[in-house]
Amino acid sequence: MQRRKFLAGLGALGAYGLVGAAAQDAALRGPDVIFVPTPNEIVDTMLKLAAVTRKDTVYDLGCGDGRIVITAAQKYGARGVGVDIDPDRVAEATENVKKGGVAGRVKIVRGDLFETDISSATVVTLYLLTELNLKLRPKLLRELSPGTRVVSHAFTMGDWKPERTAEVGGTTVYLWRIPPRKT
Repeated sequence: MQRRKFLAGLGALGAYGLVGAAAQDAALRGPDVIFVPTPNEIVDTMLKLAAVTRKDTVYDLGCGDGRIVITAAQKYGARGVGVDIDPDRVAEATENVKKGGVAGRVKIVRGDLFETDISSATVVTLYLLTELNLKLRPKLLRELSPGTRVVSHAFTMGDWKPERTAEVGGTTVYLWRIPPRKT
């Protein structure tokens, strides 16, 4: 009943053009996974496996505290975009970007990783479950340019065989490259 009243009220506001960004943000669903920080040793391995350089734009889908895109900017001079649906993680990551001195190279956005435009990424990092990687895979293959690197901490992409893997402290890091488009 509460949801119905909320949606009716939201519809009425929308009809009058009064729905702003805050109301639209409130419509985002909750996180798919709980936030578990990627250990710094694994962050370093993910970025090395992807061969990140200053020419790259690294997107971290489900960025949590922002450490991957911050490290990419600090160590490699890359640009970074962290995407997270949880407003608490977005606030934390945004603060960490400022503290890390990379606000000119990294932005954190609140958004749904399944809906966010990722087409400008040259590297995508993930720490999601395999089922979410599989759900995300068609979007990666559709939106990313051939040659874009995709790196996952601990979870595979099903039957999509990784180009390379690395073991770090009992955890596997996977690297895939978006293949050429079929004509």
